[in-house]
Amino acid sequence: MAKISPLMAVPVVVFAGFVGLALVGMFRDDPESLPSAREGQPAPPVVLDAFPGKAGFDDATLRDGTVKLVNYWASWCAPCRAEHPTLEALSAEGVPIYGVNYKDQQDNAAAFLEELGDPYTAIGRDEKGRMALDWGLYGVPETYVIDGQGKIVLRFAGPITSSVVEKTLRPAMEKAAAQ
Repeated sequence: MAKISPLMAVPVVVFAGFVGLALVGMFRDDPESLPSAREGQPAPPVVLDAFPGKAGFDDATLRDGTVKLVNYWASWCAPCRAEHPTLEALSAEGVPIYGVNYKDQQDNAAAFLEELGDPYTAIGRDEKGRMALDWGLYGVPETYVIDGQGKIVLRFAGPITSSVVEKTLRPAMEKAAAQ
């Protein structure tokens, strides 16, 4: 009978460890997992190109005394498509959402909104991604809760789901309104 070396178990144990870490990571509901150095600070300047046929926004808009969301999105982004119905529902509730179309083709972005609807109070285009760099964007979709003075209360990286709305966005919006 052949003797089995204990070293043969090492790859199996290492693989099982990676699987365990992946499972823990997948089921974490922690918006702080990608922290933002911008939270608690004034929102960086709004420098956007116009989105033809849509109202735009600027720095003054972010400091108009109302709580709002700023949502970075792109037509080529599958998670943006997945979160869109949730944004539509928030907009229907009266939550002001300001859209930043990130590194996208104008025609594709317009077709995306035509197909799925337009939840945005106002929208602009960040064709080169310069504003996104200033805001510390990790990738799209990404959503920021902004208080009435233009301060970033929360940054959420990833698609907004109903669970994220209830557990993360609403509490942050309530916090922003109380400030």
